Amino acid sequence: MKTFVVIGLGRFGTAVATELCELGHEVLAIDAHEESVQQIAERVTHAVTGDARDPAVLRALGVRNYDCAIVAVGDDVGNSALITLNLKEIGVKRVICKAQSHVHRKVLEKIGADRVVFPEHEMGVKLAQGLSSSNVLNFIELSDDFGIVELEIPKSWQHRSIRDLDVRAKHHVNIIAVRKGSTGLLDVAPGGDYVLESKDAVVTLGRNEDINRLHDL
Repeated sequence: MKTFVVIGLGRFGTAVATELCELGHEVLAIDAHEESVQQIAERVTHAVTGDARDPAVLRALGVRNYDCAIVAVGDDVGNSALITLNLKEIGVKRVICKAQSHVHRKVLEKIGADRVVFPEHEMGVKLAQGLSSSNVLNFIELSDDFGIVELEIPKSWQHRSIRDLDVRAKHHVNIIAVRKGSTGLLDVAPGGDYVLESKDAVVTLGRNEDINRLHDL
């Protein structure tokens, strides 16, 4: 079990906090508005009303002892930047922040954010990937250039081994897992001798432009 602090209980922060708690982790949710805290209180480990812009509040709550902090206050650059700075100064191990723009991201990265996410942008990319090709089952954007995509295998890959396909050399992507069509189970890091069956799906890692070329097969 890991421990998380989620600061800012809008739609994004609430979704992150409740999902982490459902996955079995300890979650401390913080928001300046008591109403937001009351709405989530029964769905997380701890819920507290407080101003995270005040480092004394964060210290009193023992935030530095948590494994990761998520700053979900993305609508105000000043507030999210100040909260992020406070978290890094008191020694939080990992700080993940929500941003609304690339300028906002640069500010957060400059003051020490370990990761910055664009929830709306990332969801838009996933939707676009799914709409553009019917064989795309799931897409995760790792950066502007790289992603992980799960897609149904083309007919030309059926009944062939991963070594025989040599997708790394031919398509510049790596097969990091196979979802077996017969069982739905995920085989992580399959060996070169793995033979793909007609209903299998592959999880590939690579540049987005190279992954997109796989859609045409």
